[in-house]
Amino acid sequence: MRILLRMQKSFAYLAIVFVLLFAPFIGQAEASSSDTASISETASSLVGIKYAYGGTTTAGFDCSGYVNYVFKQHGINLSRTSSGMYASGTKVDKSDLEEGDLVFFNTSGKGVSHVGIYIGDGEFAHSSSSKGVSIAKLNDPHYWGKRYVGAKRITGSSDVAFNN
Repeated sequence: MRILLRMQKSFAYLAIVFVLLFAPFIGQAEASSSDTASISETASSLVGIKYAYGGTTTAGFDCSGYVNYVFKQHGINLSRTSSGMYASGTKVDKSDLEEGDLVFFNTSGKGVSHVGIYIGDGEFAHSSSSKGVSIAKLNDPHYWGKRYVGAKRITGSSDVAFNN
């Protein structure tokens, strides 16, 4: 009986260690090159949804809520904030952008404050307070081009940020 009890305790400890070590990676997915086009399609399909501060659903999105929603549709969990998203992924040069890459902007004067999803042809999808979910030119000389900070590619589970 004591041996059985010790085995149960040992198993319980091992199970806890396993969960603590691997839980952050369970449910994480990889954005493969074949999935980036579908991420772009999902992003574009939401054009017209209104802006809502703190919004994370199709009832209304803020910028990071929108990006989170799109990636979650493809099994990828990101940080909740644009600055948190910027801290994850792999840096991508502007000249090497691919569909599905995250693009970041400084719209507040205080570092990364806006995020969108690159959809190809120099355009990105995002949610802004003025237009809701819309498509914009990355190099727009009047606004976005001046505020561009950088881009990140979410390519694997090690690049995926934890929900904050």
